[in-house]
Amino acid sequence: MVSEWNEPRLKEGQRFVGLASSSSGIYTCTSNGALRLTKAGDDVTTETGVLPMRLAEWRLSPDQNTFAYTGDEVELSVWDTENAFTAQPQESSSNESPKKRKRSEQLLPGESWRARNLPNDSLNLRQPVRNNCLAYLQPSSQPQLLVGTQFGDVRRYDTRTARRPVANWKGIAKVGGIGVVEKGLTENEVFVADHGCNLFALDLRNGQVAYGYKGLAGAITSVGPSPMFLASVSQDRFLRLHSTFPPPNEVGKQQEQKGEVLDKIYMKVVPTAVIVDPRDEEGDVSQKDESDAEDEEDNVWDEMETADSDVEETKGSKSTKKRKSS
Repeated sequence: MVSEWNEPRLKEGQRFVGLASSSSGIYTCTSNGALRLTKAGDDVTTETGVLPMRLAEWRLSPDQNTFAYTGDEVELSVWDTENAFTAQPQESSSNESPKKRKRSEQLLPGESWRARNLPNDSLNLRQPVRNNCLAYLQPSSQPQLLVGTQFGDVRRYDTRTARRPVANWKGIAKVGGIGVVEKGLTENEVFVADHGCNLFALDLRNGQVAYGYKGLAGAITSVGPSPMFLASVSQDRFLRLHSTFPPPNEVGKQQEQKGEVLDKIYMKVVPTAVIVDPRDEEGDVSQKDESDAEDEEDNVWDEMETADSDVEETKGSKSTKKRKSS
């Protein structure tokens, strides 16, 4: 162990909802909005920030310039990473009621964009915000993101064009709400898991399910895409490797290939997250080297077998000559 620290602002019944490593340090975020940047070296130094409470997930963007969060009655929000620690919250007016402050659309210091709730329903009632998870679709100062909801919907946001979702695909989840959303490595590919035992590959062009995976016995808690396969961990304590296929070239065309479970490993505890090693390509090279080494070793054994066979044949010929001479 190199370094260890704790979050004193984390209370009973609360949990960590975000963890990320960057060139600046280690970011952590809790469900009660305790944001922390830890710079581990000879001396551990920290910077702290305050975010809204009741968060469900926090993520750092791939380019590390922004982060986003969402949660229970917390709309999707994008922040500038650096300003989140330097900006100080503004004091609200004493005449402003808590209800108005809660629903205020004014951005917080460090906040660069915030989603807006869906329009009222057919009875003109406000729709509740029940967001479970999120994912960046591409790194940018004005990113596009996905959000999975407790109602089983997947919503796509484009911070360049609108505050409301540019697409709202309903009923993606079969059991419970959406538990995991993760962008794939192929264009227009995203992986979605619900709170049951269902894992799907989704086409971002139309929000249709391209294919699903069978044989899962636990709810997926995390997925990690790679160029060769998709890794997942679930509540049944298994790490699984799945086959993946790119979306069809033609939008709306039925996917011919179906996803399969290639392998699985049982773990002693319930895994909550999986990350594919970015050095996977280097690993492929080393695997090739190992394969070449194995081939060379096989050639050596083949030669040894041939030599043994020659010896046996030589011995056999000598014994034959002896019998003839006798």
